[in-house]
Amino acid sequence: MRSLAACLIVLCLLVIPALADPPMAKLRIEVKTLSGNPVDRASVVVDFGGRSIKKLGRKAITHWETRTNQDGVARIPSVPQGNVRIQVIAKGYQTFGEILEVREEERTVEIRLKPPQPQYSSHE
Repeated sequence: MRSLAACLIVLCLLVIPALADPPMAKLRIEVKTLSGNPVDRASVVVDFGGRSIKKLGRKAITHWETRTNQDGVARIPSVPQGNVRIQVIAKGYQTFGEILEVREEERTVEIRLKPPQPQYSSHE
C-alpha cells in the first residue's frame, strides 16, 4: 500500500508541473525607419506557437495581430517565453521578419524598416 502511495506522489510531482502554464512575457515593439522616425499604422504579427492547440476544450491563442500607434509602438499582451516570430508590414517599406528568443518578463524590441529595393529586370 505504501509503494502505491509513493508512486502516486511521484506521478503527481511529475504531472502537475507539466500542466502548469509556462512563464509569460510582455512585448513592446518599436518600429522605426533607418533614420529613427516612428512608423505609424504598421501591421505587427507575433506568432508564439506552432499549430493551434486545444486547452481544456478551448482553442489556445498562438498569435497576436496589431498595428503600431503614432509613436511607432505596438504593445503585445502576455506571450509564453521562448521562441517568438515577429513580422512587420508597412506600406513603403520592406517586410521585416525574425525569430527572437524571449526569456525576460518584459522586453522591448526595436525594429528598423528598410526602404523598398528597386525592381530588377533582365530586359534592361
